[in-house]
Amino acid sequence: MPKKSWAEKFESAKPPVVKRLDKNVAGMKAGQMMLIPSPKLIDDYIRSIPEGTSSDLSEMREELANQEGAETTCPITSGIFLRIVAERMWDQNEQGAAMDELTPVWRVINTKTPTFKKLSFDGEFLIDQRRREGLGE
Repeated sequence: MPKKSWAEKFESAKPPVVKRLDKNVAGMKAGQMMLIPSPKLIDDYIRSIPEGTSSDLSEMREELANQEGAETTCPITSGIFLRIVAERMWDQNEQGAAMDELTPVWRVINTKTPTFKKLSFDGEFLIDQRRREGLGE
């Protein structure tokens, strides 16, 4: 069976869900209400960040939790889904999508974001977009 494309991973992901943690995990406490996001939720969040403004993974997780009525957002799935959004954006870029059609993942991913080092494409594109918007590297 062929490997799923980034777009297929994006489209086939489960919807977001909020659930109560039954044990401490990844810095979160048992009993907390945790959001398990979706790539689409992360994509929507990133698209809402105005040009010339940036966020980071921690801020994104906090804002998504608040938006969805949770106390925290799962850091593991957040990182995985952020990568899916970024890789899908790159595929769309390679297929000739206009810049204003791309999800501006560079407003969340910088050179210090763990996801940056995991990307299958050269992160220089993201660095260039960050510089263009005055966001640094």
